Amino acid sequence: MDFSDSRSAANAATIPPTARSRRQQARERRATETPPPDSGETFWSAPDERKIVTLAGLTKLAATYLPAADVRRIREAYRYSDAAHLGQFRSSGEPYISHPIAVAEICALWKLDADTLMAALLHDVIEDSGAQKEDLVTRFGPEVAELVDGLSKFDRVEFASREHQQAESFRKMLLAMARDVRVILVKLADRLHNMRTLGAVSRDKQRRVARETLEIYAPIANRLGLHKLYNELLDLSFGHQFPWRSKVIGKAVLASRGNRREMLGKVLETVQKKLPEMGVNAEVFGREKTLYGVYRKMRDKRLSFSQVLDIYAFRVIVEDVPACYVALGALHGSFKPVPGRFKDYIAIPKVNGYQSLHTTLVGPHGTPVEFQIRTREMQRINESGVAAHWLYKADKESFSELQMRTHQWLKSLLDIQHQTGDSLEFIENVKVDLFPDAVYVFTPQGQIRALPRGATVIDFAYTVHTDIGDTAVGARINQRSMPLRTELQNGDTVEVVTDPKSHPNPAWLSFVRTGKARAEIRHYLKTVEFGESVELGRRLLEQSLAAVRIDAGSLEPTLLERAARDCGTRSIEDLYAEIGLGKRLAPVVARTVALQIAGRPAAALAIPRPAPIMVHGTEGSAVQYGPCCHPLPGDGVIGHMRGGHGLMVHRDDCASALRLRGKDAERWIEVEWAEDITGLFRVSVELLVADDRGLLGRVAAEIAACEANIVHVAMNEDAGTTANLKFTVQVHDRQHLARVMRRLRAIAQVRRIWRS
Repeated sequence: MDFSDSRSAANAATIPPTARSRRQQARERRATETPPPDSGETFWSAPDERKIVTLAGLTKLAATYLPAADVRRIREAYRYSDAAHLGQFRSSGEPYISHPIAVAEICALWKLDADTLMAALLHDVIEDSGAQKEDLVTRFGPEVAELVDGLSKFDRVEFASREHQQAESFRKMLLAMARDVRVILVKLADRLHNMRTLGAVSRDKQRRVARETLEIYAPIANRLGLHKLYNELLDLSFGHQFPWRSKVIGKAVLASRGNRREMLGKVLETVQKKLPEMGVNAEVFGREKTLYGVYRKMRDKRLSFSQVLDIYAFRVIVEDVPACYVALGALHGSFKPVPGRFKDYIAIPKVNGYQSLHTTLVGPHGTPVEFQIRTREMQRINESGVAAHWLYKADKESFSELQMRTHQWLKSLLDIQHQTGDSLEFIENVKVDLFPDAVYVFTPQGQIRALPRGATVIDFAYTVHTDIGDTAVGARINQRSMPLRTELQNGDTVEVVTDPKSHPNPAWLSFVRTGKARAEIRHYLKTVEFGESVELGRRLLEQSLAAVRIDAGSLEPTLLERAARDCGTRSIEDLYAEIGLGKRLAPVVARTVALQIAGRPAAALAIPRPAPIMVHGTEGSAVQYGPCCHPLPGDGVIGHMRGGHGLMVHRDDCASALRLRGKDAERWIEVEWAEDITGLFRVSVELLVADDRGLLGRVAAEIAACEANIVHVAMNEDAGTTANLKFTVQVHDRQHLARVMRRLRAIAQVRRIWRS
């Protein structure tokens, strides 16, 4: 059994023996006394900064699985790249061509095809040497040229800031990845080699690149199932971003090996004896938690190093799936399992295709020990992810489950891009989808949906279909009615309740978790809100023009176009939209127009004073209703133009409205309810009731009988005899609310009822 740190061992190999103390040599010998069984899954060798990469080494590796014709094409790509980078050197002083060769070698260890290896050799020629994509198409074919183009940055384009440039580069790369996953495989290999050799650059750049790797590249590697790469990127990033913390934790892990060796040896001996007795042919070896994994657990759970008990774990590799469950039974028969610490990722794989059984057992001296049980095929897929699947060559009909999930995620990137205009917003939306943890919920038909931890009903609705998300009004989770912001838990069965008249609410953005849901909501709000704001702005400007005795219908279009230019907008529609959103005040724009037509009486007609703005209830997000007072049709109302947020309608006796009117009186306008009012409006109703069994159900039934929809319920108990119930319900108008309240007042236990 060996729990040695391959990274530490590799670094030690670069130090001459005379430079190390005898104590250090003895410690290293003790840490590597018994070599671990070979798992057969070496995807790249441990980083060795002294290693000199050569074309001969690359072609020798490629020749083990590619035909001779492909190896000749790789040599041709090398010659082109070598000429393009001639005279260029890395920060370490090495010729620049050593970097593309190293990247191609990592791709060859993944056994990627010749086009990918050629793209790896050429991945910087457009960016660093001015080579043209058309030249690459002529020399190496369109497939290689597309891969190289997807890997190139936007260095020659002017952007407002470095952040925008970086975001645009990421967006281009991720969209290229959505079309061909080999783009990101080459990029991850590129980032891995850069991280291995990051010590040659300045400390500021080390920290910046390490942070970028932690936020973007490592999560992508994990999302694609490249766990070995993921762990190495985490440890390298941690070492460069927090070098002192990394060294301290590394020393503590090294010291703890000896302290726990006896206990782990006893566990290993028991397991290796028990499994054959149960007829299970298995390999058992130790796995050590990464340094970053230890640090993250200490940070997130506020633990000291001595309190992190799962630094070491065992991995059991068996022949087939039934053997996994037999091995699990053997382990549970040998040691007591820790309740609540068993996870079956074979029956329900993780979103990135990871499959394994996880269980935690109570070992000697009460120390918990984790076991991971999997087949050889699961081990191969868990380590190499999509690199083992040739996703880009498979037909859709022959996709495995992992391939289908990855394909769906890559397709979702295109959906997010379609709904997102800004690069920074696109990257933020993608980041929220790169969570390593997930919850698994079921549709009513029994299909499994994987969502990020913390995802809500709205996130689930948008994974099913955009139209379901757009029209969602509630949900039934495990047969219980729940609000849209409810966070989903593993195993929930979710049914979304929709209403064709419902639309996305801006408040949803405060609790959705997935990038697709966020992008779809923002897209709807941008497109629909613009049209609604234009219509509202037109009505507001007509009202203000009428106040200065100008008939908007008789104005020449050129006058309004000139007013739009004077206000700094591109068109009349943009001017209307800014007025409707409250960014500009209609009376100010009206005065601007009036000044332009001074001395032209034909354009100014004497018309009556304007009527108030009419609210129809169908204006959507351009017109909202005050959550402080919940106005209903029939209430006296007044409107407040909020800068950038449209018109907010309050009751005219609302305390918040009365307080705000004294501060910015010019933003308040007269509004009235239209006669053809439609839609449902929220209102809060409170009841003081005698506490009685089943009363809440009777009250809810009476509200439902009046065709009112319950949105939220809260209850506060007094001294055991009475309770205060607060319902948020949806009604059509004051008369509808009055019917609801009369029906509730007839319940014997209701002592008092009022609108809050």
